[in-house]
Formats: sequence, C-alpha cells, structure tokens
Amino acid sequence: MNTIILIAADLAAITILTLALYLRRHRRRDLVVSYLGMNVGVLAVATALSGSAAGVGLGLGLFGVLSIIRLRSTELAQHEVAYYFSALALGLIAGIGVEPLWLTLSLMALVLLVMFVGDNPRVLPAYRHQTVVLDRAINNEPELYARLEEVLNGTVHSATIQELDMVNDKTIVDVRYAVCPAHQDLSQPRHAQLGFDQPAGALSPAPQELPTQSQQPVQSQQPAQQSVPTSAGVA
Repeated sequence: MNTIILIAADLAAITILTLALYLRRHRRRDLVVSYLGMNVGVLAVATALSGSAAGVGLGLGLFGVLSIIRLRSTELAQHEVAYYFSALALGLIAGIGVEPLWLTLSLMALVLLVMFVGDNPRVLPAYRHQTVVLDRAINNEPELYARLEEVLNGTVHSATIQELDMVNDKTIVDVRYAVCPAHQDLSQPRHAQLGFDQPAGALSPAPQELPTQSQQPVQSQQPAQQSVPTSAGVA
C-alpha cells in the first residue's frame, strides 16, 4: 500500500516540478521530457531494488551514473541542473521509501518548496551574470569597473577578464552585477514612467482651429425681400 502511495506522490511531485514550476518559468519543452523520463526511470529502478539488500547502494550508484551521463551530453544552465537533480532526488526518495511514510512525503515536499522559492523571479531580481565584450582593451581595474557600470547600467560586484586582446583592441569580461532601480527606470520609455499611452515627446494631434471669417462657409448675401401685400393700392 505504501508503494502505491509513494508512486502517486512522486508522479504528482514531478508534475508540479516540471509543468507548474519549470515550464511556466523557462519554457523548454525538451527538458520537461527529460525531467519526466528521468524521474520515472529512477523511480522504477529504485522501487525494484528497494527489496534487495544492496538496493540503497545501487540506487545511489545509479543516481551518480545518470547524472554524469546527462550532464556530459549537453550544456545546461545552473538552474536547469538544479531542476535535473531535483527530479532525480524525487524519484530516488519515492523509490527507496524511507520509513515512516510521512517522512518520505515531507522530504519530497521540501524539495518542491526549495525549488519554488529558490527559482522565484522575486528572489534577488536585480542580480545578473553576463559575459561582456568591450570595444577597448582595458587592463586598469577602476577604469574597467567604471566602463562596465556605464554599459550595464548597474553596480558591478565582480569582473573577471577572460581575454585581453591588445591587437584587436577588445576585452572579454565575465561580470556579476546588480541593476540599480534608478537605472531600470531610466531604461524604460519616458511615457511609461509618466503613465501616458504615448511618448511625452511625441507630437499630439493639433487641436482643431475654429473656422475664421474667411474659412466660414459662404452664406447667401441676398437681402431678404419683403412680401408686398396684394391688397395694397397704388398711391
């Protein structure tokens, strides 16, 4: 009975991890398939080996082998690696089935909670990591930091020069920085800051001018003729 509950809990957890968290935030369908397949595969193998004496050791060995193969096949970003190991951990925890049952379910919920909070866009939203190619060869650190902050519109925390080309006059730098809120506001269109629908500098349609006397429609200038009563006599 516990095995069925753990399998159902793992399927629910990997669905939340891949579809509700990863796919909504990063939109990579290929890795969703990888996470689902890897999780279910590890779950099946760990469940099958959990009854043997060497089940735990073989499960951990399988965990390491699959990790090495997958990570050597393609290059993954760090957050994708975190999702990958979380999918493996969920399958392994559910497959081994730690007693009591509530402890296994709590560990799976803890993995989901950590990924939900750690990968939330509201956590440290200003921090960035980028490789920058400058159009000048700069080996002076204060000048380099000043140039990077001017280009990136933020506060540079660390800058590692990866390549300093004196011949072609360029510098390749690995930068970790934080975007300043003031710079973020300046990067937005002016009309977005003021709350208007159109740019502040855009020309608004000219107001319609009242028609002048020369532009007024020509009206009939004939004097109104007074009707003469037919009954009047001639003097």
